[in-house]
Amino acid sequence: MNTLIQSDFFTNIDVKIQFDAPIGNMTYFDLGGSADVLALPQSIDALSRIVKKCYNAGIPLRILGKGANLLVDDDGVEGVVIKLSHDCFKACSVDAKNAAHNLHCMAGADLSQTIMQSAREGLQGLEGLSGIPASIGGGIQMNAGGKFGSIVDSLTSITCLSENGELISHSSDEFCFEYRQSNITEPIILSGTFTLTPDDPIVIRDAIKEIFAWKKSMQPLADTSAGCAFKNPINKINERVSAGKLIDESGLKGFSIGGAMVSHQHANFITTNSTAKAQDVIAIMHEVKKRVFDNTGIHLQQEVVVWSRNSETDQ
Repeated sequence: MNTLIQSDFFTNIDVKIQFDAPIGNMTYFDLGGSADVLALPQSIDALSRIVKKCYNAGIPLRILGKGANLLVDDDGVEGVVIKLSHDCFKACSVDAKNAAHNLHCMAGADLSQTIMQSAREGLQGLEGLSGIPASIGGGIQMNAGGKFGSIVDSLTSITCLSENGELISHSSDEFCFEYRQSNITEPIILSGTFTLTPDDPIVIRDAIKEIFAWKKSMQPLADTSAGCAFKNPINKINERVSAGKLIDESGLKGFSIGGAMVSHQHANFITTNSTAKAQDVIAIMHEVKKRVFDNTGIHLQQEVVVWSRNSETDQ
């Protein structure tokens, strides 16, 4: 336990606190250790004050969204983990202007639910993200996307919190959004605004169904995993190639360590069973990177983020 974090650290802040919180169970892998402190702010003001206090005190601060591309190491993590689970961080509203409609979403809103809400209201622009598990904030931070589009395609503005807890608004074109990453440096994304266009709700829903059908046929959605383990890399002739194909061609489908395994259905998915430890997944990712490099000369970069205790940089 970080001795700087005591219950009175949060005095007069509207926040729910849990010490030694089992956050590994809040991820899609459903394994891994605890956080010294899990903080659930009950208002934007409370979130702002927590951010400012943590940075002033030098206490590590992390944001836990859906936990869909996250692995918490077995020893857990130090510092404060914030989860934006209060309703004030999940709100979405539409502002109609001329032919375009601006959808404003708080960072804790669920991406899948937001897509379905937009479809019901006949707003086109987000359906390409169907089947991607993410919160709005997490999706913006990593530029979530896939075969059918990326979140930045319709993103127009972002509101963040600075290290001092101050609100800062940005146009999305102020940032560099690349494949599965952005250069947003503020510690907290508070909200995002998307410009959508009116369309027939039936047409939008049909597009969503087609995307889900494709994903069901290609990915092990019924298994416990965190989605794609690695980003699709650039090869020697500057083409982006399938990480899953490289892993498959390296003979790694079905490769297992402990309770973790490279999926037989899609080699870029690492699945786990009830006996798995976080270190099993980490060991598989290390071995996959080694074997793919030995086989192809290509370095794979993890898409799954690993949180580890006392590490200077999370992988």
